[in-house]
Amino acid sequence: MTDAQLLRYSRHILLPQIGVEGQESLLAARVLVVGAGGLGSPAAYYLASAGVGTLVLADGDTVDLTNLQRQILHRVDSVGQPKAESGRDTLAGLNPECHVEPLVERLVGERLEREVAAATVVLDCSDNFATRHAINRACARFRKPLVSGAAIRFDGQVAVFDSRRADAPCYHCLFPEAEDVEEVRCAVMGVFAPLTGIIGTVQAAEALKLIIGCGESLAGRLLLLDGLAMEWRSIAVPRDPGCVVCSKR
Repeated sequence: MTDAQLLRYSRHILLPQIGVEGQESLLAARVLVVGAGGLGSPAAYYLASAGVGTLVLADGDTVDLTNLQRQILHRVDSVGQPKAESGRDTLAGLNPECHVEPLVERLVGERLEREVAAATVVLDCSDNFATRHAINRACARFRKPLVSGAAIRFDGQVAVFDSRRADAPCYHCLFPEAEDVEEVRCAVMGVFAPLTGIIGTVQAAEALKLIIGCGESLAGRLLLLDGLAMEWRSIAVPRDPGCVVCSKR
């Protein structure tokens, strides 16, 4: 690290659980964030500020005025701009040392698998089950840790699915893929603005811990937040031995 980096990240380096080695791991990491909206915004902010070397922001959507209530990567003058590019521009002002690669597309098929395979950690900040399951399959295939978040109304959840661990469940173990699942969208149900900040920030924290190798991750647990009561609950999530995605691991 340079002298400027030692100064910039000094508050991390002072932590014995991180130190110089942990910070160097962050600088060498490549993190894939799928979705640059309500969850991806705070997650990307903290990943970039913490010193992640390469941040891949994937989102095929453009900024809408209704997004600005909670999607803090974007500004009024970003309306109409691709979210991935708007996010890159914002993060460049926060930490120009973080290399942000904007992908203005919905990642699917081989492109999704290629990006997952290249990543150190993957954050699922998407808003639909089809994308969540596709990301999970790719992470299980390439044994990449996945940090999944969701937020709607006043309710949020975070989980880590770490396919590097033999006992860890995958997303499909918790939410089996089904054709009759009803999608719940913010556009219809609404979402409390700070909720996305809380959940996205927890996703960033879990991703940083996984990269550094410190503490205990949420692997095997589902963390639930009732934002109205401001109460957290943690639920154990066992691995499904018959899971069609990860049972052959």
